[in-house]
Amino acid sequence: MELSGTLIERKALRFTPAGVPVTECVLEHQSEQVEAGSPRRVACHVQAIALGDAANWLQGAAPGVVLNVTGFLASRSQNSKQLRVHITTIEFAEGNQNG
Repeated sequence: MELSGTLIERKALRFTPAGVPVTECVLEHQSEQVEAGSPRRVACHVQAIALGDAANWLQGAAPGVVLNVTGFLASRSQNSKQLRVHITTIEFAEGNQNG
């Protein structure tokens, strides 16, 4: 999946027991979509998490920066119904990209 949004919150970098960097964040998405032939304004906050290189890139992003991310949706835990985006690549609005 692809998502664009403004970084509004980023937690401190942490590491898994295996030493993999992890960063969690919240993105604010705003866009206009077409639904049933009519334009619809969409705005939401999206929980996201990045691991590995993507976590390091995200850690360097300041709140307020606009990001385009790709990744996949997964539940927060095995027993949770709450979804979040697992970021695999990040593109900054200025054109810098992590891969």
